[in-house]
Amino acid sequence: MICYKQLYPSPIGDLSLVASDLGLLGVWFIGQAHFERGLTGELVLADHPVLAQTVDWLDRYFAGQEPAPTDLPLAVVGTDFQQRVWAELAKIPYGQTTTYKALADKLNCPSAQAVGGAVGRNPLSIIVPCHRVLGADGSLTGYAGGLDKKIWLLEHEGGGLKRDA
Repeated sequence: MICYKQLYPSPIGDLSLVASDLGLLGVWFIGQAHFERGLTGELVLADHPVLAQTVDWLDRYFAGQEPAPTDLPLAVVGTDFQQRVWAELAKIPYGQTTTYKALADKLNCPSAQAVGGAVGRNPLSIIVPCHRVLGADGSLTGYAGGLDKKIWLLEHEGGGLKRDA
């Protein structure tokens, strides 16, 4: 499988965008934890229609609009459990937050830590909003791209103070 890659200069750091003919595979901050993890096949720097859609999505997001993850053709690769967690992440409304425990409860999973592991491996930074997940006490726990980026994203969305517990 050929994977197409493009760099996107966001206000909080460069992003690596990767797609295939199946859809968007990943959006990672350069150097973040799990950077481009799970990619197989040939990786080429080239234009692709899915990457153009992703750039448009990100441009709208950083301009203060509220594009939804469903606006893009997603083709992420992960375990069944990771896919279930990522699907729940995609449902967190713009400008709101939830907790690892609340996600675990929604998924009927006894381990918020297991959910946290899947959240941390989300390959679609910003698009699938893992930055909207907080610790049980509302604390800003880990973010693969760095806590400074998580704080920026939450502030960009209006502070992320509304929780959907």
